Amino acid sequence: MAQTARHLRKPPTAAPQDTRSHAELVANLERDCDAARAADAAKSRYLANVSHEIRAPLNIIYGYAQLIERRSGVDPREAAKVILRSTEHLIDLVEGLLDISLVENGVTRVARDVVRLPAFLDQLVRMFEPDARAKGLAFHYEAPQGLPEFVRTDQKRLRQVLINLLGNAIKFTDRGRVVLRVVHSGEVARFEVEDSGPGISAEERERIFSPFERGVAQAGSTNGFGLGLPITRAIVHILGGDLDLVSTPGAGSCFRVRMMLPKVWVPGDTGPRPGRITGYTGRRRTILVVDDDLQQLAFVRQALNDVGFEVAVAPGGETALALCNGQRFDLVLLDVQMPGCSGWETAARLRDRFADAVRIVMLSANAHERHGPDGQTASDAAAPHDLFLVKPVEIGRLIDAIGQELGLEWEREDIAPTLQRRAPATALPSAAQPHVERLREFLRIGHARAIAGEIAALERAAPEAGDLIARLYARLDRFDMAGLARMLDEY
Repeated sequence: MAQTARHLRKPPTAAPQDTRSHAELVANLERDCDAARAADAAKSRYLANVSHEIRAPLNIIYGYAQLIERRSGVDPREAAKVILRSTEHLIDLVEGLLDISLVENGVTRVARDVVRLPAFLDQLVRMFEPDARAKGLAFHYEAPQGLPEFVRTDQKRLRQVLINLLGNAIKFTDRGRVVLRVVHSGEVARFEVEDSGPGISAEERERIFSPFERGVAQAGSTNGFGLGLPITRAIVHILGGDLDLVSTPGAGSCFRVRMMLPKVWVPGDTGPRPGRITGYTGRRRTILVVDDDLQQLAFVRQALNDVGFEVAVAPGGETALALCNGQRFDLVLLDVQMPGCSGWETAARLRDRFADAVRIVMLSANAHERHGPDGQTASDAAAPHDLFLVKPVEIGRLIDAIGQELGLEWEREDIAPTLQRRAPATALPSAAQPHVERLREFLRIGHARAIAGEIAALERAAPEAGDLIARLYARLDRFDMAGLARMLDEY
């Protein structure tokens, strides 16, 4: 019995030896807590700045929509322009934030557009030259004669990179010049945006590329919060390129983007086709638009009708499938998130029924769904769709995408764009001076709605000052309060 008891007793075990002292463990925990608190504070500041940036254009959109609803006398076409630009500002912000998220998570896809490079760059020059001239800056565009006519790249993302860099250069340069320089050698392109602004110190050069921090120059600005450069770097990395900065405080900065831009030969090309799309050649094509949002259905149907498509609509997947039983469609435009039969399920059933006889374009506000059900992509043999577009989609982009899927040849208005040159500032009539003074006061407190109302009042009081009024509206549309103030200083 005693022997059994001895066998049942467990031998004592040695206590585990901690290789670190208690003080060291406490110090490590405190350091980790401090780092977590700092990161949390940075993200809180970041979210507050994002909220402010989003609220500014939303306030403009909300205000003008109310004015139109109340029939207050505002010009609906001018209001529509303001609302459109404000919406584009929001879209660029959201898509830029999404680009950062995709890069950080290692999940992204790059479009392979064929881009007419000289025309693409000329459009950017026409966009920014008036802004530079309005600030008294010289704008130089330097490019060799031998630039390739066509290259392959993600046009939308490359455009956003150059817009962000050129916009920053003009915004933070008060005197001197801004230069856009382009070099293409072999398959590699280099874009340089150089300015004569205040420059960026060595300590700030990395901080300005962080999405949770702001450089000193941005912090003192009246417009923006420093997200442009983090977004720009993220996009450049998406495109497989590099973004470098050379800067001397007090002597300006130069941002250099280097990336692959392979040449493309396009057989049978006869040059650019400027102007708005008005129709297409050949037989009339039929399109089925499927979305549970009736307002989405209404505006997409109108946009497609305007360019000559025959359009049918369905509020859900089951209705769409029933319509396809009695009518042949060339293309189906499908929302992903719908009650009942989802967009992906509807697409799969359409593909099973019609194979490749119908083109299927998916639409979703969730960019992460672009990979399709079970992580498939449009390049997979089993993918039920041919193309994925992220909402909100610009009407021209939607129509172009449909044209590519159906192999259409577009008919366009033959409009040759011209660059408008601004005349020197002239003296304003005495009736306009009180409005100019009130504009300066509203600018000091940043009251955007009051500024818009005062510009309208100035327009009524001094209609002959149409050039100034148009420039004031353009600055307000871009929320460039500093530019507005400098413009008023001319008078």
